[in-house]
Amino acid sequence: MNERCSFPVFDLKKENPNPEAYDLLVLGSSIMISKPTIQKWLNKNWPKIKNKPILLFTVSGAEPGHPDLRKWLENSFSQEILKQIDYVPLRGRLVLKELPWYIRFSLKFAARVEKAPDIKKRMSEGFDYMDKSSIGPILEWIGEKQTDEYEVQLVI
Repeated sequence: MNERCSFPVFDLKKENPNPEAYDLLVLGSSIMISKPTIQKWLNKNWPKIKNKPILLFTVSGAEPGHPDLRKWLENSFSQEILKQIDYVPLRGRLVLKELPWYIRFSLKFAARVEKAPDIKKRMSEGFDYMDKSSIGPILEWIGEKQTDEYEVQLVI
């Protein structure tokens, strides 16, 4: 995404940007163990950013439109947040060897009890559904919202 846009990008694991310094926010999050990894950050910062245009995109193994995506968001965020943000689900990538041991352990355990063979396989072997063309809806949203008055922040 950073290749297509010229606004600041922050990694919340390494930086602590001030979201109040920007007029428009694009928040990106992976979904791990049925939760968006940005859950704590968004809930904590919501009072500061709730009046800004916000787009949340997630990456996961679930196909866009899969009912679990909605359920995971509803279990992670208040109805107030869900009503005020725009949401774009994307497919992502899972490289097991890059994950902390406790996440790998959780995925292996979950794969053992999972009944759907395709989901079981993704949990135990990982996956790569990255498709750069899928960010089209995000770029359209930015184009609609961005004017010379707005400064955009992308948080991943």
